[in-house]
Amino acid sequence: MTPAEQSRRAIEICRRAPVVPVLVIDDLAHARPLAEALVAGGLPALEVTLRTPVALEAIRIMAEVPGGIVGAGTLLTPEDVAAALAAGALFGVSPGATDRLLAACADQGMPLLPGAATATEVMALLERGYTMQKFFPAEASGGAPALKAIGAPIPQVSFCPTGGVSLKNARDYLGLSNTVCVGGSWVAPKALMEQGDWAGITALAREAAALAG
Repeated sequence: MTPAEQSRRAIEICRRAPVVPVLVIDDLAHARPLAEALVAGGLPALEVTLRTPVALEAIRIMAEVPGGIVGAGTLLTPEDVAAALAAGALFGVSPGATDRLLAACADQGMPLLPGAATATEVMALLERGYTMQKFFPAEASGGAPALKAIGAPIPQVSFCPTGGVSLKNARDYLGLSNTVCVGGSWVAPKALMEQGDWAGITALAREAAALAG
């Protein structure tokens, strides 16, 4: 899969909803009801971060939920890519980009949102053919004003800003011409997951999905 093909598929997924939930799952029992709650609320694209021991198994479980498009976040190595694909991930997200990681995703056919935080990083990925990228860490890198500034001379690249994005500032990013969606963890707070308040998470997802309006 070429970088251009990866970007085309990634942007298709990102256009499904204004918010991609960034999920940290510690308890496998949460995987299926969490996915069902988010999909019911109108957020079908789900990023499960590979930050916990159960993340890969969570991807396997969530991939079975009708209407969900489950991806793997925090991809750092070629081994991560292979494991995520084997678990059923349909796309990948990385905090940055290395030659080995990009080659693994291309060779193994994984649509990728590679991370970039500066104009130089954005240009380097664009040179390879990546026209859909992750702006990370968004708030720490200057927030919506910085992303707007990057977009002025590099309008051919679209972004999913992630990192410090919340309901409070999501519209600042979504109002930019170079932003397709945002990534955020606020739609699946740990407290609600531990309480099993799936209706509450569906309500948060519905509120986030309405940001497209």
